Amino acid sequence: QVQLVESGGGLVQAGGSLRLSCAASGNIFSINAMGWYRQAPGKQRELAATFTRAGTTNYVDSVKGRFTISRDSAKNTVYLQMNSLKPEDTAVYYCNAVLRVTAVVGEELYWGQGTQVTVSS
Repeated sequence: QVQLVESGGGLVQAGGSLRLSCAASGNIFSINAMGWYRQAPGKQRELAATFTRAGTTNYVDSVKGRFTISRDSAKNTVYLQMNSLKPEDTAVYYCNAVLRVTAVVGEELYWGQGTQVTVSS
């Protein structure tokens, strides 16, 4: 069984910072992409920041220059450092990963349970 476990969400004032962590555990052969999506109340889930299959990073325009995604491949963990937070960053942040559990099984998409980030004005 593969699990993605997020941590680090919470309540912060505008201009503050938070750091999210997501650790993948279980039978993992390879992780091909991993990152963060977010869903604000009444809105569709959107990509926030991710590592692509090529190993590059991709950010939604609204977080560029404020959020930084990083990873520790040895720990199958991805981080999201969020600085200069704004009320519009309020959302449930979900970790996802495209991974293979064995060399012969195809890729599968996994999601974490989500962590709430609330930014007060």
